Amino acid sequence: MNRDEVDRALHDLRDEKERISAALLDLEGHQGRRLLDGTAVSGETGRLQAGLRSRLTELWSLFDLYGAALDAAEELRARHPKPGQAQLAELTRLLTGPSVELPMEEVPIERRTLLSSPTGEKLTLAGTVERMTPLFEEAARMVADVDAVWSELLSVLGTVEAERGEVAALAASLGGGPDPELDRACREIDVLAAAVRADPLSFKKDGRADASRLRAAGTGLAGVRRRLAEAAAFRDGAEARLRQAALAVDGVREAEAAARRARDEVLVKIAAPVLPEIADRSAVLVDRLAAVKGLRDARRWNDLAERVLDLERAAAAALEQARADHDLVTGLLDRREELRGRLDAYRVKAGRLGLAEDAELTRIYQEARELLWTSPCDLRKATVTLSGYQQAISSRTKGSDR
Repeated sequence: MNRDEVDRALHDLRDEKERISAALLDLEGHQGRRLLDGTAVSGETGRLQAGLRSRLTELWSLFDLYGAALDAAEELRARHPKPGQAQLAELTRLLTGPSVELPMEEVPIERRTLLSSPTGEKLTLAGTVERMTPLFEEAARMVADVDAVWSELLSVLGTVEAERGEVAALAASLGGGPDPELDRACREIDVLAAAVRADPLSFKKDGRADASRLRAAGTGLAGVRRRLAEAAAFRDGAEARLRQAALAVDGVREAEAAARRARDEVLVKIAAPVLPEIADRSAVLVDRLAAVKGLRDARRWNDLAERVLDLERAAAAALEQARADHDLVTGLLDRREELRGRLDAYRVKAGRLGLAEDAELTRIYQEARELLWTSPCDLRKATVTLSGYQQAISSRTKGSDR
């Protein structure tokens, strides 16, 4: 190379070195590399971290050797403003020849031979760049890959953890003891958060970050939040709800009392009735009402909301059962009234048919009337007698028709 060619080569190589340096610094400063460098990772991400560190170490080592050879050429050219043939030959060797000497430990085992020189492999400056290029591209792909996965996962995780903080604060404001559902959701989030930070690549699916488990945990947390928000809303209207619950309990007590009065009446007026026992559910409800008022006094709003809702449901069920018992009991009295009405109707029919003086019909009528107007009333026997009275009237009607 002549002097002009040497100077042009030095200029181009200095520019090349600056661009390589800038690229390496960008790689070192990449968010994906910083995330990996500042975190203890494991699994697939740990293997990628080890591979990245190996490539970065080799890249910087090659760059330092590249820079050292270029510095030697620049120093030689600076010492000889008008280089002679010997200096030009050395400059040519440094710039285009195998001037980059790799220590043996820098030569990968797969590139060594049994008789490799202990001084290691020698590369040209261009060969050194060629050696660095695939290492840089692989390292860049690694940091970009982990950054893309990690960034999306951390974004979703950040949202979920912020939601957890808000839900936990809401639960604390409601008082009460531990919330099993919230605790379970928080444990699940903790496990997922640890996995995201330790091995984000384990969440990679089809080449992309799979945040579905994180989002599912967030959905579960949203369910807890809705329940707690309902409890908070309940807190603001707690007194009105408690008054309504007390009225519901009173309603059950009154309905049970009415059913018992009806039962006592039936036992007097109906012979051998099959009647249900009227359970005293209102007494249990009164105890539960006192318990929920205790929760109100303790300001345990989350527990209170659930207990009042349960109490309202229990009161509604008890009221329905008390009314059903009442209807079942009074059904016997209604049956007696129905039979009385039918007896009167049949008597009117007999009179209209001119059978008012029929001795047999009168006897059956009197028997049925005595049964129906005597306490206790034998409904079964009265029903049979009334049926006989109806049949007797019908048979006489058919006889007169003939």
